[in-house]
Amino acid sequence: MALETFLIKLKNAISSKPTSHRSSPPPITTTSSVGVLSFEAARLMTKLLHLTHSLTDSNLLSLRDHSLSLEGLTKIVTGDETFHLSLVCAELADSLAHTADSVSRLSYRCSAPSLRSFHRLFHEFADTGRDPHGWVISCKDTESKNKKIERYVSVTTALYREMEEMTNLENSLRKQIGIECEEDVNNNNKKAMDLHQKIERQRQHVKYLKDRSLWNKSFDTVVLVLARSVFTALARLKSVFSSSVVSFLPRSLSSSSSSMNLVHPSPNDEERLKTSSSFLEESSRLLKPPETTLGGSGVALHYANLIVVMEKMIKQPQLVGLDARDDLYSMLPGSVRSSLRSRLKGVGFTATDGGLAAEWRAALGRILQWLLPLAQNMIRWQSERSFEQRHVVNSQSRVMLVQTLVFADRVKTEAAITELLVGLNYIWRFEREMTAKALFNLHSPPNHS
Repeated sequence: MALETFLIKLKNAISSKPTSHRSSPPPITTTSSVGVLSFEAARLMTKLLHLTHSLTDSNLLSLRDHSLSLEGLTKIVTGDETFHLSLVCAELADSLAHTADSVSRLSYRCSAPSLRSFHRLFHEFADTGRDPHGWVISCKDTESKNKKIERYVSVTTALYREMEEMTNLENSLRKQIGIECEEDVNNNNKKAMDLHQKIERQRQHVKYLKDRSLWNKSFDTVVLVLARSVFTALARLKSVFSSSVVSFLPRSLSSSSSSMNLVHPSPNDEERLKTSSSFLEESSRLLKPPETTLGGSGVALHYANLIVVMEKMIKQPQLVGLDARDDLYSMLPGSVRSSLRSRLKGVGFTATDGGLAAEWRAALGRILQWLLPLAQNMIRWQSERSFEQRHVVNSQSRVMLVQTLVFADRVKTEAAITELLVGLNYIWRFEREMTAKALFNLHSPPNHS
């Protein structure tokens, strides 16, 4: 009887508890804790940690010695190594600017005037190096600060999982109480009691994680951590790329970290920058590929998919049917079709020269050796940017824009694709000839004369 009375009270409490979609949001106050926005703050912190990691000496050396040494960059991608490094700098700066925009939206909820002015201060720092509040973290303190941020992110991520688990338990309890089966009342009641106890334990665990995570921190505390990370990342970015971007960004901007004091610029520094374009605007401008490139023509991803399809056909031409051949042809843009028709004029319908087929295979292999990585990077880069809208991409495996087909010269790329198509045409016909000959010999009666 006592159990039934308890369950009735529990049922009434659950039914009267307002659901999340019915409750009106609390009024925004500058003194409130971060609350549910802690998950967005943790995402931004993770992004900044990855960006900071990508600017370490080891990662930058790997970028220079491996990522920017792709053979395809020298063959079809616009510019030299200095320009390629400038693109890397511009892409990282653009990513940091987008992160800073998100931090700005959080900063409007702060009470400290300096934090509420984060957006203006960040852009001033980007252009002049002026850091009036000393938000740039020194090198010796960076590691310890990053470890503290990692702990915040780890606990806040755990909180998210545990809150989801508590929601699942509460939903299970509602369903259990809603079951009205006379044959198994006692069993249902016992399950409901067990679920209620689990929820209580889970609620205590969630409360513990809220206290340790970003959830109960004030907006001022969280935004200050983010602001210092943003300023430090930008200072590091301009420092390591200062000698590389000088040819492609205004000299006063690209050299600000080396020729100017990042924390306390002189009046001459500020006056010199008044006539300069914004560092972030120039970085964004640099990322827009010319019309002569695949990116400028809006066909980079399409060409990447085309190259990947051709590579599979070249590896196993004997498995390519007429339908697959027609599908490949339908993927070709008009300029490549025209070039292909011109190259195939006068070519005979037979392909029986095994030596020539071997030469074509070797030639196609050499082209794919430098062209295929750019195509694969293009597909991966696009996938990472789509994935990044919901998650954070690990900077250690991140593909940079310069490693893709975006800045590839369209004429040179189409010439390489046409060469692949001409070679594929020959080895495809050769394989069909050899297959037809083998079948003919198989079905022909033996000659006993």
